[in-house]
Amino acid sequence: MTFGEWLKWFGNLFVKEILTYFIDPASRFILIVPLIIQIFLFGYTATFDLNHAPIAVLNESHGKYSQQLVAQVGASPTFYIRRYLQNASQMKDELNPRDSLAIVHIQSDFDSKLAQGKEGPVQIITDGRNSTTAGLAAAELSMIIQDFNHRYVGVPEGINVEMRAWYNPNLQTQWNIVTALIGTLSFIQVLMLSALSVAREREYGTFDQLLVSPYRPFEILLAKATPPIFIGIAQTFIVVLFAVFWFDIPMRGSLLPLYFGIFIFTLSTVGTGLAISSISQTMQQAMIFSFVLIVPMVILSGLVTPVYNMPEILQVLTYADPLRFALEYVHGVYLENLSISELWGQLLPMLITAVITLPFAAFFFRRSL
Repeated sequence: MTFGEWLKWFGNLFVKEILTYFIDPASRFILIVPLIIQIFLFGYTATFDLNHAPIAVLNESHGKYSQQLVAQVGASPTFYIRRYLQNASQMKDELNPRDSLAIVHIQSDFDSKLAQGKEGPVQIITDGRNSTTAGLAAAELSMIIQDFNHRYVGVPEGINVEMRAWYNPNLQTQWNIVTALIGTLSFIQVLMLSALSVAREREYGTFDQLLVSPYRPFEILLAKATPPIFIGIAQTFIVVLFAVFWFDIPMRGSLLPLYFGIFIFTLSTVGTGLAISSISQTMQQAMIFSFVLIVPMVILSGLVTPVYNMPEILQVLTYADPLRFALEYVHGVYLENLSISELWGQLLPMLITAVITLPFAAFFFRRSL
């Protein structure tokens, strides 16, 4: 059989596999709609940026300087003053039900001390139950107060610090989250599709039909692996379109190196998924095994918390997580315009994972025959 004849021969099996995902309306719905929903959910809700956050103000001074400070805090787009407190006993009632993220407490001797050239006492009280947003609120309020010092009180600046952020000039969490979805959503979808592929045949009673077909086990496994790869790459293209045209996140790199890395990453993911599918007797088992892997791999990837903030033992475990290197690769191409030659440190672990998982998948598949 020539290579062209083999391609035609294999193409028939590939078409059969791809049709299993698209012939059913429910399957088409699962492939497209959850992807778009997750893009919007993560893009708009999974952010640590403060925007119009509610705060309260307790101004016990009521002088010129304190009124100017309150006005400057209220003019910030980061906060809005939802309530002016009358006394300190109201602060607990404001923070306990999470009505306000922070309270700015200007003490009674604020104006008199500033008039004497002394430091005016201002207390920032935050809701520490969410340490991340509390820290951001305290830092932002401190910057507003520092700006007030320079503008109204005339405190000498001393050192002028000019801050610049590369790759994400406005320090928007959305840029990090949405670009990370290029790898994360592809990982989840490809792993689930490949994990269910062989288990579906067993559950529907068509696995024996495949075995008695003229196709070799290698060809069957290859046909099972190919559609999830194509679907995963197509879904990353959809995420890129949303990132560029909906969220206005400029892509500094090019598509070719981006999709080269995504292809390597999907190979490693498909190998893991097919290994799960080969040892699963039912689709329910395959889904359980998949979720057991998805949750820790997403957490260890650095999407939720930076890898360098993890305990050392967990940092070591992240080297076995291809999603970690996929996210670093995507950020490197998309935000930093790095080339493939500069990202071999991320490509190599994904290649190693693919080289290990794909033979394992073939081994488990042969054992299940």
